Amino acid sequence: MSSSSKIPTSESEWKAKLSPEEYYVLREKGTERAFMGKYTSLYDDGTYHCAGCDQPLYRSSTKFNAHCGWPAFFDAIPGAINSKEDNSFGMQRIEIECSKCGSHLGHVFKGEGFDTPTDERHCVNSISLKFQSQDKK
Repeated sequence: MSSSSKIPTSESEWKAKLSPEEYYVLREKGTERAFMGKYTSLYDDGTYHCAGCDQPLYRSSTKFNAHCGWPAFFDAIPGAINSKEDNSFGMQRIEIECSKCGSHLGHVFKGEGFDTPTDERHCVNSISLKFQSQDKK
């Protein structure tokens, strides 16, 4: 979906646009299995975009290996994500979603002691992302 394309406004439009797996994660706030996503071990130069609306979310320069099974970033592109409290499954977490289309990305964890400028780990589902290589710009 190009950035100029219309963002779905109903769940039926989202279901028509996304695969069942994408719909489960992006719209139903699911989680893909650890170490199964295509971007978990990718460290090429470029930008990670929202799989739902193509908004740029993360620069590859903020990605790091947290050994958690999902792509991890220490910071997002300013204004690209929204965060909110998530107390599902008896846990206290902070959910992150795309600020443009509201698609679920994952969760952010703070204070885990990673040697990054923010001491944050944005734990993002690969299926929520589309990578654009710097070479293709």
